[in-house]
Amino acid sequence: MKDFKELKVWHKAYDLALAIYEASRSFPREEMYGLTSQLRRAAVSIGANIAEGCGRRSDGELVRFLQIARGSASEVEHHLLLARDLKFLQAAIYPDIEKRLQEVQRMLTSLVSSIQETPGVRAAAAKGVKG
Repeated sequence: MKDFKELKVWHKAYDLALAIYEASRSFPREEMYGLTSQLRRAAVSIGANIAEGCGRRSDGELVRFLQIARGSASEVEHHLLLARDLKFLQAAIYPDIEKRLQEVQRMLTSLVSSIQETPGVRAAAAKGVKG
């Protein structure tokens, strides 16, 4: 079992979720249960799945949850594009959030590869991602 709070990727995902909550405050009120909710839920899911995977007993389970987190990150990417094109998201904010999201996506991909290259060695999960 690994403490998720030691993973740099979890911190980046957490900060991304906070940024998305802040940015989505300006979305139209009628989107509260639509795009706003979907975007926030997907953003929160990234860090939550990293945390849940760290609480599992095997590297295989950790990898599975990291892959789910990567899927949530792709969902966030879709929702951000939609919010940008609908002009819900302030134009100046989009590039920063997109950059943060891409970093989290790369880190998740790298972490999964690292774990898969070193079967049975949980310590590999921290390689290159420890804060």
